[in-house]
Amino acid sequence: MNTSPDTAPTLFISHGAPTFALAPGDLGSRLGQLGQALDNVRAIVAVSPHWETTELRVSSNRVPETIHDFYGFPQELYALQYPASGSPDIANIVADMLRSAGLQIQLDPDRGMDHGVWVPLRYLRPQADIPVVCVSLPFDTTPAGAWQLGRALAPLRKLGFLLLGTGSLTHNLGEFRGSATSEIAPYVKEFSGWIQDHIDQRDLTSLLQYRSLAPHAVRAHPTEEHLLPLFVALGATSDQDRFDVISSEVRYGMLSMASYRWH
Repeated sequence: MNTSPDTAPTLFISHGAPTFALAPGDLGSRLGQLGQALDNVRAIVAVSPHWETTELRVSSNRVPETIHDFYGFPQELYALQYPASGSPDIANIVADMLRSAGLQIQLDPDRGMDHGVWVPLRYLRPQADIPVVCVSLPFDTTPAGAWQLGRALAPLRKLGFLLLGTGSLTHNLGEFRGSATSEIAPYVKEFSGWIQDHIDQRDLTSLLQYRSLAPHAVRAHPTEEHLLPLFVALGATSDQDRFDVISSEVRYGMLSMASYRWH
């Protein structure tokens, strides 16, 4: 069944390490299946932890570059491209929506797509036939601020715009060893389970205080930027949305690829 313009979904996708682009695993396969139902989506509005700015910005580049914003990875990664178009017209719609919510924004005609955006989109929509507009995360964003940003973006769903937050459900790169393992660190299970349970319960109050309430929160996220897009996605949902788990895959024993859909 195709997604109709007035029911465009909200997604949170864990993009993990850049090598996700070469190894689809469970999440890549499930995103491919999910993307087949997006023919009527007018645009994808994406928030990634890899575009942090002083002020809120919206990309208005008509032909956004595929940014390879990582170092020391296999050479074939740097040849990958995601040739989706941008759209100044859609960027203006997004900007006007944010301004109507009282936010000050700047259009950015030069911004491309960082790997937090194009890596998952390669699986979700390999045709690259849906325009992509990116929204930045201000450096001082808190979970509550990210949620408010999602609230400001939420009306775009009724225009047929899919709202996409990308990051990682756990992201302690100090524990990254780069080798595959089937043994998942217990703290990853506990933290990921707590987050998923509280989303399922619609317990926003606890989620916004995850830093002090969730088990192993600081270990799971020594810095918050890779979890903040989850709060943007949460802000863009409504009580009428159904919550689905796309995948609960964990890579390298410590990097949760857990990804969610609201529709």
